[in-house]
Amino acid sequence: MVSIKRKRGGGKTYYYLRHTYRSNGRVLAKERYIGSKMPKNADEMKKDFLFEIYGAKWFSRFEEIRKNHLKTLRAMPESENEKNIDTFAIRFTYDTQRIEGSTMTLRETANLIENGISPRNKPVHDIKEAEANQRVFKEMLATGKDLSYNLILDWHRKLFLQTKPDIAGKLRVSDVRMSGSKFVPPTHLEVYPLMRRFFGWYEKNRTTMNPVELAAMVHLKLVTIRPFADGNGRISRLAMNFVLNKRGFPMQNIEYENRDSYYKALERAQTKKDDSIFLVWFFKKYVRENSQ
Repeated sequence: MVSIKRKRGGGKTYYYLRHTYRSNGRVLAKERYIGSKMPKNADEMKKDFLFEIYGAKWFSRFEEIRKNHLKTLRAMPESENEKNIDTFAIRFTYDTQRIEGSTMTLRETANLIENGISPRNKPVHDIKEAEANQRVFKEMLATGKDLSYNLILDWHRKLFLQTKPDIAGKLRVSDVRMSGSKFVPPTHLEVYPLMRRFFGWYEKNRTTMNPVELAAMVHLKLVTIRPFADGNGRISRLAMNFVLNKRGFPMQNIEYENRDSYYKALERAQTKKDDSIFLVWFFKKYVRENSQ
C-alpha cells in the first residue's frame, strides 16, 4: 500500500510517498520524496510509484513466464495442447463452481464433461451449470472479440439460461449482501454506471497495463461491482482468464481448497479500498504456480 507521509525538519514540512511490504517475516518500506507541498496529482504519483515497485519486482518475471509458455506451446503437438486445455477446463469448472456452492466433486465434474455421465443424487442445477460453464469457457477461448459489456452479458446469459432464466444476462435490480463478509457491495442503482466506468477503464488500460496486473484488476473490479444477482465470481474468473489467454499468458485457476486466502485478499482489498492487497496476493500465486 502506498501512503503519503509528512516529515518535519528545520521548521519545514516535507512530503514522501511510502510503500510498506513484508519480506521474510519483516515489514520493510520504500520512500520517495515528492516535495515541500502536497502535490495536486498525489493520487497519480502514488499509482506511478506502485507501478515502478511492481515493475521491478514482478513484471520481468511475468514476461519470463509468458515466453516460456509460448515456447512450450510451439514445441507441443496440437493434440497434447488440446488435452491440456481440456484438463484445465475441467479443473477450472470444478473449482469455480464449487467456490459458488456446487456440491459436485472433481471426479463427478470430469465424468460429466468427458463422458456425459451425470452424477446421481446431485442437484440438477449443479449439473446444468457445470455443463454451461464448460461451454462458455471453451467459447471464451475461441472468441475473436475483446472484453465488452455485451460479451459479459452473453456469458452470464449462457451460464444461467437453463437454471435461472429470470436473471440470466441481466444486471441485478436489487441490493445484495455477501454472507460472512464485511464488504458491502454497491447498490443496484450504482451497477450500470459502475459497469460503464469499468469498461472505460478497461479501454484506457487494456494495451498499456501489464497483462497479469490487468487480469487481476479485471477480476477485482468486476467482483467488487457485483453486477449480477448470482454468478459474479464465475464471470470475474472467466474475464480474468480471458485477459491472460488473449495476451499469450498461462491461465490461472483459483482452487476451492485454498479459497480462504482468496476470500481474505478480496475482502481486505475491498474494505480498505486498496487494490494492491489483492494484486500482491495474485502476483505471488501466479509466479509460484507458473515458474519452472
